[in-house]
Amino acid sequence: MIAARRHGTAGPAVVVLHGGPAAAGSALGLALTLAPVARVLEPWQRGSGGQPLSVARHVADLGELLAAEGHQPVALVGHSWGAMLALAFAAAQPAAVGRLALVGCGTFDPAARAEYQQRCAQRQTAELQAELASAAALADPAARMLRQYAILGGIYDYDAAPDPADPAAPPFDAVAHEQTWADALECQADGRHPASFARLEFPVALFHGAWDPHPGRLIADGLRAVLPQLDYHEYACCGHRPWAERRAAASFGRDLRAFCTSPP
Repeated sequence: MIAARRHGTAGPAVVVLHGGPAAAGSALGLALTLAPVARVLEPWQRGSGGQPLSVARHVADLGELLAAEGHQPVALVGHSWGAMLALAFAAAQPAAVGRLALVGCGTFDPAARAEYQQRCAQRQTAELQAELASAAALADPAARMLRQYAILGGIYDYDAAPDPADPAAPPFDAVAHEQTWADALECQADGRHPASFARLEFPVALFHGAWDPHPGRLIADGLRAVLPQLDYHEYACCGHRPWAERRAAASFGRDLRAFCTSPP
């Protein structure tokens, strides 16, 4: 069974899924945002080894963990890739989820992905491009990806504080990242995602920073084709990690806590 950490001691059950893929521990700040009002479970998704990883494998892992915990239905919160996994899990096991919060969700269609890529390109200075070229020369895939992510912080963050140090988290797994993301794109290419999300009938909310290069409004519009109940929250002066943004963390935290603890 996959590993998981627990935060908070009282309130409804909330499960927080990290992004990446394979960035275990990156949702710690998000989990701590919810811990004052909920019993938060923070799973660490499976790493590489054995059979290639897939979205279905991660969905099965989460289902096994929640069955063992006995927390059903839960408020499921996903960040970035974790939001995409949350949607896939909810579509596969809708009885396990009572409400779904998507934070800085990734893209599901070519138009939104093209806008995301254009925003990233527009924010790259000559100095940043030189740093990325230097990082690309690193031989170790995990070190290369981590360095690139650190360099791109200004593209994703507006005025964000660093996430809390997490020495307990496993190291970034570049192979797990590549295998999982390749399968996620395949799920979109063959039409499973987002079409299968249409079966979700519980509340769904998307929380998004206006500075996040992922185009929140385009992503929301695309998802509403299958999730007409989706509620969109956007925060000014806010990037990809709303819980860490100095100008948006308070309002984001208030909204997310209210959504996750609302009665069925």
